[in-house]
Amino acid sequence: MTVKPFQAEARRLLDLMINSIYTHKEIFLRELISNASDAIDKIYYKALTDETVSFNKDDYYIRIIPDRRQRTLTIRDTGIGMTKEELGTDLGVIARSGSLAFKQAHESRDGYDLIGQFGVGFYSAFMVADVVTVISRALNSGQAYKWEARGAEGYTIEPCEKEKAGTEIILKLKENTEDERYDEFLEEYRLRELIKKYSDFIRYPIIMKISKTRKKAGSDNEYETYEEDEVINSMVPIWKKNKNELTAADYENFYAEKRYGFDKPLTHLHISAEGTVSYKAILYIPERIPFDYYTREYEKGLELYANGVLVMNKCADLLPDCFSFVKGLVDSEDLSLNISREMLQHDRQLKVIAKNIKNKIKSELENMLRTDREKYETFFRQFGRQLKYGIYSDFGREREFLQDLLLFYSSTEKKLVTLAEYVTRMPAEQKYIYYAAGPSVERIEKLPQTELVADRGFEILYFTEDIDEFAIRMLGAYKEKEFRSVAGGDLGLPESEDRQEEEKSHAALFKEMAEILEGKVNEVRASRRLKNHPVCLASEGELTIEMEKVLSAMPNRPDLKAERILEVNTNHPVFAALGQAFANDTEKFRLYTELLYNQALLIEGLSVEDPLALSEKICRIMV
Repeated sequence: MTVKPFQAEARRLLDLMINSIYTHKEIFLRELISNASDAIDKIYYKALTDETVSFNKDDYYIRIIPDRRQRTLTIRDTGIGMTKEELGTDLGVIARSGSLAFKQAHESRDGYDLIGQFGVGFYSAFMVADVVTVISRALNSGQAYKWEARGAEGYTIEPCEKEKAGTEIILKLKENTEDERYDEFLEEYRLRELIKKYSDFIRYPIIMKISKTRKKAGSDNEYETYEEDEVINSMVPIWKKNKNELTAADYENFYAEKRYGFDKPLTHLHISAEGTVSYKAILYIPERIPFDYYTREYEKGLELYANGVLVMNKCADLLPDCFSFVKGLVDSEDLSLNISREMLQHDRQLKVIAKNIKNKIKSELENMLRTDREKYETFFRQFGRQLKYGIYSDFGREREFLQDLLLFYSSTEKKLVTLAEYVTRMPAEQKYIYYAAGPSVERIEKLPQTELVADRGFEILYFTEDIDEFAIRMLGAYKEKEFRSVAGGDLGLPESEDRQEEEKSHAALFKEMAEILEGKVNEVRASRRLKNHPVCLASEGELTIEMEKVLSAMPNRPDLKAERILEVNTNHPVFAALGQAFANDTEKFRLYTELLYNQALLIEGLSVEDPLALSEKICRIMV
């Protein structure tokens, strides 16, 4: 029998197909099933224009047949089949796609579209098989033909027997090696797993005989094994169904089936978009944060399908980082894929889809915030930190997009509030949005720095997460209202002339304290913010003390320090004792100064530089 050589520099190109184009060998099954689906679709297309061709969907299927004894895997379809000429042209010329030619010759109707376009998916079979045999009989033809190839050497075509139209591809699997185990593609559980992963939504039944166990007739304790045909794939994906056909339970079940999480979804979005790029999507916002969410191991991304066939398990480009917690999938017939269908050929369509999804997610969150505040707060407690990171990252590019989704605890409302709600309640005389930062609401409520602002009746937002101040610094202002820290150097509040004169009168005392604390604080001054506490730390500049704490806890520990200011309450009884010591006892004045500084450190939650020295100073005062 004459062996015909492959065309198009076949030896080199086929070697490239087998060794370079596909990342995972398991992809071969996806490709062959997709081709089988196309073969059935072609009959459907013909039935639309040819009255002699009937199409009853129940008559069409794809069968997977593993044979351990022969080490063969067969993929059989009841599709349109191929003539001798088509076997030579479509399989003999690498990268010539019969599906693409058919698609170009027939108008797409009723939402059906052919999956195969490049004509190379078939050759992925050579990644796992030494010999590939194709037996095919074309529709309305009385003769079947067998095409067979062993690697890139060439192929043969000869007549054969086949009862009905359709194609079967028989793979003689390679022998196992130290690195590769080809037997896995004969195992029932592995084939089921691959079909569910890649081809679950092929629109024709994928059938395989499944081994099952039952009690023997007339026996209570004896069992027998038998085989039974089972449809492995779901066929009709949930995202292609009408929303009014589906219940909340349907969406929750799909979430569990896809193993998006062990929780229940907080909410879902079912998108069906038509336009420049048409696509369907189902997106979920989880109820709980994944355990590995803030680790390097976590991968964001949505499953990406092309016409019902999985082409990418985690398409990161479909989600912005700020919404990386979203789970789900996107299915589009308009994607331009490369020849392996594992990567996108270019990303124009993807960018259109990603932009639309981004806006849809935001709209859903805004709607939840308006209509179900309790549910939104549940979401925010889990994923609010990620929204704040979204504002801080990329130099604040997304700050306006995300700012209305933020929540912070309010000193007056005693609950989480939005920035819009805060600004709406601001008195006419209040110029700034005030905030206080600390490790918890309880700690912040005890901070002495909040006294003056709270006494004026101004609401204070509590920042309890390490990202909060960094995000707000990137935000800068909200509705033209600048953010001010209650521990900042300038609170933006008017001062009386008496206060200014009092400060001048104590200038020498504060100068002496600053000299004693040289290298520890940048300045000592009379406090404008304290009422009941004797002392506190404030800061000047862009870097606050809380931000310094966050930076110092990082692995690289950047050497950045806030400009610390020690503020002393001149109306507190302690200040009178400090003044007497300044006038009469230099040693006691130094002792009081160091004690006040250490007291300010403890109030701020900072470590005392020398606990033993502090203990000795306290003992000196006691005796």
